Amino acid sequence: MTNLPVSLDSQESLARDLGAVARISAVPSILRMICDETGMGFAAVARVTDTSWTACAVQDNVGFGLKPGGQLELQTTLCFESRAARAPIIIDKFSESATYRGHHTPAIYGLESYISVPIILPNGEYFGNLCAIDARPAQVSETRIVRMFEVFANLIAMQLESEKRQWSTEAQLMSERETAALREQFIAVLGHDLRNPLAAVNATAEILSRRHADPDLTNMGKRLKATVFRMSRLIDDVMDFARIRLGSGMRVAITPDEDLAVHLRAVVDELRAANESRVVTSHFDVRATVRCDTGRIQQLLSNLLANALTHGSTDAPVVVEASSDETHLVLSVTNDGEPIEPHLLAKVFEPYWRPPTSAPGGGLGLGLYICKQIVEAHAGTLEVVSTADAGTRFTARIPVM
Repeated sequence: MTNLPVSLDSQESLARDLGAVARISAVPSILRMICDETGMGFAAVARVTDTSWTACAVQDNVGFGLKPGGQLELQTTLCFESRAARAPIIIDKFSESATYRGHHTPAIYGLESYISVPIILPNGEYFGNLCAIDARPAQVSETRIVRMFEVFANLIAMQLESEKRQWSTEAQLMSERETAALREQFIAVLGHDLRNPLAAVNATAEILSRRHADPDLTNMGKRLKATVFRMSRLIDDVMDFARIRLGSGMRVAITPDEDLAVHLRAVVDELRAANESRVVTSHFDVRATVRCDTGRIQQLLSNLLANALTHGSTDAPVVVEASSDETHLVLSVTNDGEPIEPHLLAKVFEPYWRPPTSAPGGGLGLGLYICKQIVEAHAGTLEVVSTADAGTRFTARIPVM
C-alpha cells in the first residue's frame, strides 16, 4: 500500500491518532468480531481527514496488504464520500448496486461488499471510519450488522475523546512545568542582574555618605543608601514569591541561634539609618537559644518594620519588641495611625494586597505575604490587631525548639 507524503504537522497528528487507537485495548477484538460476524476478510479503523486516509488498526484475513500507518489515496475510497455526507455507506454487492455498480472504488480494489460507518467524537469532530471490505458479497445491510457497526463506532469515538482529553491535560501540564522552569530561571537571572548594578550604586552611596565636609553630598548618599535598601528588599520579596508559587516553598535552614537579639537589633539599626526622620523604639528580651533560620527571622522583622514605617503615623514611634520563654519566641511590631478596617484584616497577608489608602510607589504588596510564609515555615503563627486606640500590631509566635 502507498505511504503518501504528508506535512510534519500532519505526521505528528497522525502519529498521535495512531497511538490513541492503539491504546484502545478493545479495538483488535472489535475488528475480529466484525470479520467473524460478517464473513468479510478485512476490517479497519481509519483516520479520515479532508486530505488523507490512514489505517490506524487492521484485521487482515485475506492478505489485502494494508498495515497500521498505511495510507490509501483518499479519492479512491468510499470513506471520502462517507465523510462528506457524515453517513454510513453499506453495499452488499457492488455488481448489483444501482448507485455504486460503476464506481471506481470496487474496480480499483476488486471489491464486491463494503460497509463504512463514521466515527464521530462526542464534540462533533469527524475522526474517521470503521469499515470492512471483501471481494465476495456479504449481507452487511442486515439491521443487526449495521447496529453492531454503529455501536462499535460510538464506543471507539468515546474512547478517543477520553484519550484526547487526557493527552490535552498531560500536554498542558508539561507546558506549565516548562513555563514554571523558565520563570524560575528568569527570576534567578533577574535577581542576579539587578543585584550587580545595585551593589555599584550602594558603593557610590557609601562614598557620598562619608563626605562629611559637604552635608548635601552626605544627605544625598544617605537617601541613595535608603533607596538601595528598599530595592534590595523588593528583589528578595519577588524572588521568594516566585519560588513559593513555583512549588519550592519558603526555604529555611533551621539552626540554633544563641544571639538572636543581636541579629534583631542589627535589623532595627539598619532601618533606623534608612529612615532618620522616624523614631523606632525597641526592647529585646530573648535569652533562650532559638532554633530558627536567623536570616529569615531578620527578613521577617525587616518586612514588618518597613511596613510599619510606610503605613504608620509619622508623628508617633514604631515599637519593636521581642521576648522568649521556654516554648516560644514572640516578635511584635506596633505603629500608630489609621487602623485597618476589620473587613480588610483577612486580606493583609495576601500577595499583591495593599491598603486602599496606599500612595503610588509604596511597594509590590508582597512583604506581609512573605512574612506569613516565613512564620509558617517555622511552624508559627502571625496575627494582626488594628484599632484606633492601640494602633496596628503584628505579632509572630514561633516555637523556640
